[in-house]
Amino acid sequence: MSKSYTIAFVPLDERPCNYGFPPLLARGTEFEVLRPPMQLMGLKKRPGDVDGLWTWFEEACCQADGAVVALDTLLYGGIIPSRLHSLKLEELAARLDKLRALKRRHPKLVIYAFQLIMRCPQYSLSDEEPDYYADWGREIFRKGFISHRKELGAASDEELQELAEIEDRLPREILDDYLGRRSINIEANKLVLELVKEGIIGFMIFPQDDSAPFGHTAKDQQKVRSRITELDLELRAYMYPGADEVGCTLLARMINKATGTVPLIYPRLSSVQGAFVTPLFEDRFFYETLKYQITAAGGLIASSAGEADLVLLVNTPGETMIEAASQQGSFFSYDVYRNLMEIVEYGNYILNHKGKPVAVADVGYANGGDQKLVKMLREKNILFKLAGYAGWNTSSNTLGTVISQAMIYLHYGRTQEHLDFLGLRYAEDVCYCSVVRGELSDGPIQDMGFGKYLLDGQRGSVASMVEQRLRQELAVRIDGPEGRVEITDCYMPWNRMFEVGLSVRFVPSGE
Repeated sequence: MSKSYTIAFVPLDERPCNYGFPPLLARGTEFEVLRPPMQLMGLKKRPGDVDGLWTWFEEACCQADGAVVALDTLLYGGIIPSRLHSLKLEELAARLDKLRALKRRHPKLVIYAFQLIMRCPQYSLSDEEPDYYADWGREIFRKGFISHRKELGAASDEELQELAEIEDRLPREILDDYLGRRSINIEANKLVLELVKEGIIGFMIFPQDDSAPFGHTAKDQQKVRSRITELDLELRAYMYPGADEVGCTLLARMINKATGTVPLIYPRLSSVQGAFVTPLFEDRFFYETLKYQITAAGGLIASSAGEADLVLLVNTPGETMIEAASQQGSFFSYDVYRNLMEIVEYGNYILNHKGKPVAVADVGYANGGDQKLVKMLREKNILFKLAGYAGWNTSSNTLGTVISQAMIYLHYGRTQEHLDFLGLRYAEDVCYCSVVRGELSDGPIQDMGFGKYLLDGQRGSVASMVEQRLRQELAVRIDGPEGRVEITDCYMPWNRMFEVGLSVRFVPSGE
């Protein structure tokens, strides 16, 4: 590609993973990512300025070749507001109509979009849901879960008993509010499929945030899936687990399509059973989602390392997945049913003897990287020779991030921007998610008078303590003969411990 390519990007929300990762991945390439100013975005439960966002988006499209759009932001003001709004379907339909007008004005504009199917968490916590979810979340989930099993004739007597008790206790007005919003959102999902059918949206993903095999979300997926089939859109509208990584996935797809490339990726798993593990917060075998993630980003799975453009080392659990915070214990599933040494030796061989790019999808645990794996990669001196690494949040969040980074690496190689993003992943996924977050959440935060869902602001004393601990962990776990990772900024985006906002720079040895 000789000329630059401009992408108008509407993020799913203002957190770094959504607002920051796609522009960071595109830095230093001829793909320029335009994003709305932060003041138009929302803040957690506060929706973004939807009218302002549309105005910004319509102006950005005047100079753009392509657009990557989180429709939840243009409809509701962000991912959390999509679960809290009181909008009518007519208002949502009018907003979607603006895409038709936009495409008429810019017929050559390539639009890739994504829109969530509203999640239904299994616990009672209102941090990201309506306030009543703190008291009734578990009941709302169980009612949907057991009712769905009952419809399928699969509910046990104990489950039916539990359902009767929930129906006695759960206030009608709460259930009506919750189900009313779900039904409007699902109608909006169907309206979007009309835009795909008309060719206004060129490619569509319905990611499933926190999915389960039964319940409200599973039933809603079935409604959208049926509509996809009716409209013959199977090849243009995908549905699979994920959410916060989709901006990266669609960016990689746009880069691959614009350059006419289809990267072939050969996955090498750390355990035989790993392909058949259903990751936490997901609804299907890991390998099925892996296929979606690679194909959605514009690639294909290769059948051998020989034909592949890239080898993806996949650190899966051996049998069942646990949280990264629990990895210090000894677990048969992890110690016996998988072989980390083999994928590290294999990756090192492919990289150094075959000269082929290697990336690491660290999905052994949920919500953080595998400290043992990273220790071995560092011992082999290949942490900063990799084409990509990720190990954060859900298995799908990790897959989408590392696959996108690795595909961009295939185009641009080992740039400073690439090394900076690798450094960011090690700082955040390994040092923060897997070590510092749990350590500070259990005790030190309370000693300072805070709770893990309410800190002392984005840049308070907690943020300073996090930064200090991250510097120590980076020195011990990541820095080595290849260079070191320097933190240039650290803040707490949602004033809670779950995510951290970091800026880092990779400093090569001798600099």
